[in-house]
Amino acid sequence: MPETAPARRAIPKERTQGCPFDPPAALRDLREEEPVCPVVMADGSSGWLLTRHEDVRAVLGDYQRFTSRGELRNSALDGQVTAARPAKPGEINSVDPPEHTRLRRKLSGMFTTSRMTQLTERITTIVDDVLDAMDRLAPPVDLVREFAQPIPSLVICELMGVDYAERDVFQEKTTNMLALSATPEQYLAALDDIYAYVTDLVERKRSHATDDILSNLAADEELTTEEVSRMGLALLAAGHETTAHMLALGTFALLRNPDQLAALRADPALITGTVEELLRYLTIAQYGAERSATEDVELRGRLIRKGDVVVPALMAANRDPRRFGDPDVLDITRRTAGHMAFGFGIHQCLGQQLARVELRIAYQALFGRFPTLRLAVPAGDVPLRTDSVTYGLAALPVAWG
Repeated sequence: MPETAPARRAIPKERTQGCPFDPPAALRDLREEEPVCPVVMADGSSGWLLTRHEDVRAVLGDYQRFTSRGELRNSALDGQVTAARPAKPGEINSVDPPEHTRLRRKLSGMFTTSRMTQLTERITTIVDDVLDAMDRLAPPVDLVREFAQPIPSLVICELMGVDYAERDVFQEKTTNMLALSATPEQYLAALDDIYAYVTDLVERKRSHATDDILSNLAADEELTTEEVSRMGLALLAAGHETTAHMLALGTFALLRNPDQLAALRADPALITGTVEELLRYLTIAQYGAERSATEDVELRGRLIRKGDVVVPALMAANRDPRRFGDPDVLDITRRTAGHMAFGFGIHQCLGQQLARVELRIAYQALFGRFPTLRLAVPAGDVPLRTDSVTYGLAALPVAWG
């Protein structure tokens, strides 16, 4: 008898259960009932959705059997479908060793924990300046526009040697590239647009180098202009978009959990745990960590065939009760070791230490400067941003005093 193909489901995307911080409720059901689930990808092809922490970690850690090589697409997400194509030079997230190792080695020394710690003073100054500007405004104000967006933009501009006057340019281009509403043609056009922008930056750096990451990469004779440009594109896009979403959504989460915020105020030493718990609890990456099987693999009784796309659901894995007790509760004192908000394995986010430093400094400074910070609208009226690869807020009206 021929093998009967299991019924495919649509990938859950709707957050309809009422809490803006929880993943789609259907993910919880799949994690218990069908943790390796056949799904329909946005392009109509077949794939597999993984929702348990153990399975997600295993797949992301096994680049030999589950590769990211040769494709640039987020086909789990509507609107982000592009044809599979060979990775272009410098696309570090679309290659595996040994090419990935070569490229990552060029960047890893620039993002060490010690180097990020050395940036603490400068990041603190940036945060204080942003809060000074916000304090001069009459509340209510939009925390996304006045706080969450400027801080990571200023930091990444400084690190990459980008004139802050160009912030709006690359912010707009990045938003266009990550929009889920984009057609495949619009997505590729946005990608080409921001690539052209970064290439121009690289050429300027090669003519007039300064002390920054992009200049250092451009000065490396082993890297071509295209490689530097595509590596720079990834850093610029990830360096402000994700952190901005975390700053806004994390603030919203703390305001909605006043007991946790009170605990942090009472013991500022809890800030490190607070950041890690917010990263786990919110997990703003909406899929996008796809892999392709390089051979037939059996996982929980399911046969994943060579070439099948596998989608590890990070947000479901980080709420897996097998790994984290009471996972749907925000608890800034919990042990969060093993959370995968930054992914896992060789493609784990390179800038995670920078993000951690920014989040720790910014949250503490915000709640220290504005001890009476509160929502200026009912929580249900806070507009969510679901049209991006990274989940977040479109605005966060707040007041104080």
